[in-house]
Amino acid sequence: MHPLVKLAKDTVEQYIQNKKIIGPPADPVPEMTAKTGVFVSLKKKGELRGCIGTFHSTTENIATEIIQNAISASTQDPRFPPVTKSELPVLEYSVDVLTEPEKIKSKKELNPRKYGVIVKSGDRKGLLLPDLEGVDTVDEQVSIASMKAGIYVGEDIELYRFEVKRYK
Repeated sequence: MHPLVKLAKDTVEQYIQNKKIIGPPADPVPEMTAKTGVFVSLKKKGELRGCIGTFHSTTENIATEIIQNAISASTQDPRFPPVTKSELPVLEYSVDVLTEPEKIKSKKELNPRKYGVIVKSGDRKGLLLPDLEGVDTVDEQVSIASMKAGIYVGEDIELYRFEVKRYK
């Protein structure tokens, strides 16, 4: 198990079992020291169980970003009830480390396998990670990200793309 994934798993298990927020490792691997957006995803039997993340860094480094987002993914995702102790043995974890989002001119610059998308209208933003099962076209990707933000068809939008390094 990659150290980033192990940190997410250890964070969730300590928080759910003991309500304890662990600290970052004393000797972090190099991938934990940069500052950037991070998403933590939890799955149970292959189905999404929680996913929370940040577009940009909100903490001092990737390690603390993982800790914050792992707790949120397991307890604050509005689509799911909080994770229970009995679920811990069957959860699967992944961590996506995002590149800096870049503004693009059109959907032609997107590819749902390679790029995630951020759709923005006013102060509403919706994000969809790349390479998700069941999301095969750019239109599906933009539509889902728009729905997440409450942006309706026909509204003026700005598009941003980013890449991720996914750790499982």
